[in-house]
Amino acid sequence: MSDKNYEEGLKNIEKIHPNASKALMENLKDVAPDLGKFVIEFPYGQIYNRPGLDLKTREIATVAALTAMGNAKEQLKDHIHGALNVGCTQEEIVEVIIQMVAYAGFPSAINGIEAAKEVFNENKKEE
Repeated sequence: MSDKNYEEGLKNIEKIHPNASKALMENLKDVAPDLGKFVIEFPYGQIYNRPGLDLKTREIATVAALTAMGNAKEQLKDHIHGALNVGCTQEEIVEVIIQMVAYAGFPSAINGIEAAKEVFNENKKEE
């Protein structure tokens, strides 16, 4: 991976998840520092910089995918925060999670709504 991918990744991750890159690197530095670097370089530096979708659309797609996976609650919450940071509304987030009922089932959608509810409540406390 190139330094350019890392620099572009840092720009994107800071738009979506302010200060997350620092927390990610700090969390992984003693066990797997390269993993943090890979996260910044590949998804945020390469995938998020591809033409055709804006950050809002990419975050909606990520919320849908993580909801459908059903086993990544913390990452889902992070990307719900990120979706809000790049212009998604709470209603859009709820609707994309409800859409996943048809593809991932009720348990995944209910868990996704619970994650969204936690994020929405966290945001209310910060206001």
